[in-house]
Amino acid sequence: MLRLISLLLPALIPSWRFFKTVAPSPRVEYRLLHRGEAGDWQEDRPRPAHLSFFTMLRRMLWNPAWNEQLFMVSCAERLVEADSPHSSAHSEDEINRRIARLLPMADDTELQFRLVFWYRDGAQLVKEVEFESTPVPVNSLRVRSHDY
Repeated sequence: MLRLISLLLPALIPSWRFFKTVAPSPRVEYRLLHRGEAGDWQEDRPRPAHLSFFTMLRRMLWNPAWNEQLFMVSCAERLVEADSPHSSAHSEDEINRRIARLLPMADDTELQFRLVFWYRDGAQLVKEVEFESTPVPVNSLRVRSHDY
């Protein structure tokens, strides 16, 4: 009986040892370049400052936007770790496509993104850029709606 409990206990009580490390996740920022002139960097899908109780309840059951955000974080982490050229190219393509999908159509406009980490240095917040993509034409990133 004791053996059965020792086998069930890890399944019932989650363990942080599931993760290899606990570290800050990268934030995705992007900018648009129009005919060589670069716009300002802006955060992709910024988190809302406040959510109502009912919105939080609904999001616990249905939140496809957050699922997509988690996928982008996963791609960003793979890109920073750079396991292989194939996985990093795939991750870069996925991030570009998902950012571009939310942007208006525009000719002569390129998209560039970067991955940043925020961390504390004493009482100060420090922003560190880990990766910066090469600009890509926005219209080349458009995909069919059924791809998602």
